[in-house]
Amino acid sequence: NPLSFITGTGQIIPGLEKELMGMEAGDSANITVEPDDAYGPPREDLLHEIPLSQFPASRDIKPGMKFQAQSPNGPIVIVVKTVEDDTVTVDLNHPLAGQRLHFDVKIVGVREPNAQELATAAGGCSCSTESPDNCGPGCSCG
Repeated sequence: NPLSFITGTGQIIPGLEKELMGMEAGDSANITVEPDDAYGPPREDLLHEIPLSQFPASRDIKPGMKFQAQSPNGPIVIVVKTVEDDTVTVDLNHPLAGQRLHFDVKIVGVREPNAQELATAAGGCSCSTESPDNCGPGCSCG
């Protein structure tokens, strides 16, 4: 399925966006993006110890398990690294941190964004067209 994005808005990783710039509809490429231009290297400061009691009592927590949590920037995946006594060490790094990424791309279209797309990309609109009564500040659809 095609992925639509607006350049310069941080919607895709910087290394991929840089390689796509200047491409036109019909162009294809195999692109490799190094970790520093993708999700960065794994960071030690994103390893945290959490009391086992913070996890669902019904679950047998084991290394490798994944949980979803909410951050100020949206949902994140938390990976259990170790379980020792009453402490769980979790990794908040992006699952692809430290990895070289490979993309096989084909540009299916290039166009200028419309005003609604620009407002949404800039974070000014978080509503859906199905429910315009949920419009927030900066929205013009309601």
